[in-house]
Amino acid sequence: MSGDGGSHPAGKAIAWIDGPTPQGTWGDPDRLCLPLNDRGLLLADGLFETVLIEGGEPRLLAEHLERWRVSAASLGMAPPPRADRVRPLLAEAVARSGLSGSGALRLNWSRGSGAGRGLALPAPDAPQGRQRFWLQLSPWTPNSTPVTVIVSALERRNAASLVSRCKTFAYAGAIQALREARAAGAEDALLLGSGGDLCCGTSANLLLRRRGDWITPPVESGCLPGVMRGRGLALGLVREERLSVADLLESEAALLINSLGCRPIRRCGTTDLPAPAGALDLWKRLLVSS
Repeated sequence: MSGDGGSHPAGKAIAWIDGPTPQGTWGDPDRLCLPLNDRGLLLADGLFETVLIEGGEPRLLAEHLERWRVSAASLGMAPPPRADRVRPLLAEAVARSGLSGSGALRLNWSRGSGAGRGLALPAPDAPQGRQRFWLQLSPWTPNSTPVTVIVSALERRNAASLVSRCKTFAYAGAIQALREARAAGAEDALLLGSGGDLCCGTSANLLLRRRGDWITPPVESGCLPGVMRGRGLALGLVREERLSVADLLESEAALLINSLGCRPIRRCGTTDLPAPAGALDLWKRLLVSS
């Protein structure tokens, strides 16, 4: 999931988009453009990954690219670029940006142009249009600031939706839940799944500590299978379990976690939550590739 609220080290944002030449085009993110008929722009028909960059190197790039690939296959999109395409572009982006600390790399893969107007995709035996790849590198400092939250009463994640399991461009629901939170005087919102269980934050997975164990909602709740969440499960540091709002309010600690930060939840609604010990150490441990 994308991050929110971090500080920004030295360097400038830089972007690249493929075409019109084989080398693509570099430039300021405010100046590069998508064609107006790109389905990513018109219909949010695309996928992205957000990767932490430290010392010029991506953290957990293989895990991000694998989720990107699996998501594209699930949604009937062509395979997105592999590491041998991404790494040289990342190295050039770091050089062009003058990045001296950490950064956030966003990789974007759109179904692109050429399908014509409307929702329908071309028939399998018809030309499929041109997929489109672009990236942006921005200075970023990982965020560990405690956060206040509410449970959104307006937005829910669809537990049965294929799209809920993919990191697509479509974040309108999360944006509205965040608006709801800010209007209530909180900094973020937690989302329930369509079955009524706790699911995730607007841009991060949720972890609760109970009896000394870290627990996260299962994918069946409607949460995105986040890369950091997956690392916790793979390392045996986190386990899945259905969670309710009551579980959160009675927990020993709670975190919102993604590739760009680890934010303890200090209050949900009017209930204060304990400060988690070792939360940042847990996040750093998850960043180390196996």
